[in-house]
Amino acid sequence: MARIAGVDIPTEKRIEIALTYINGIGLTISQKILKTAGIDLNTRVKELNEAQLASIRNTLDGMHLQVEGELKRSVNQNIRRLIDIKSYRGSRHKAGLPTRGQRTRSNARTRKGKRKTVGGLKRKIAK
Repeated sequence: MARIAGVDIPTEKRIEIALTYINGIGLTISQKILKTAGIDLNTRVKELNEAQLASIRNTLDGMHLQVEGELKRSVNQNIRRLIDIKSYRGSRHKAGLPTRGQRTRSNARTRKGKRKTVGGLKRKIAK
């Protein structure tokens, strides 16, 4: 397994796709990294030698991108700042609700979680 930016990337996939397994790198940035490093996009990870892997790592370091832990840390700090200053977006984050104005009456199940049934207690008590 090849290890780049602290992540084991899959060996059977094309390097263009495999780089996207690193948090913070999408397909476009992956293509830019490989173009700068001078590596063919269709090469499989298992076909790369150590020199090519080193050139990918050097290119990634040279681009000064926030990836993996550094990116997660900065995103969490931004959310924590919103909560601390008691902004509207911060309160939505804290409550686990959508922060960008989506409706919550009928949708938003991803943010709100599994449905919790409310009501129907009278009938249960009567039995």
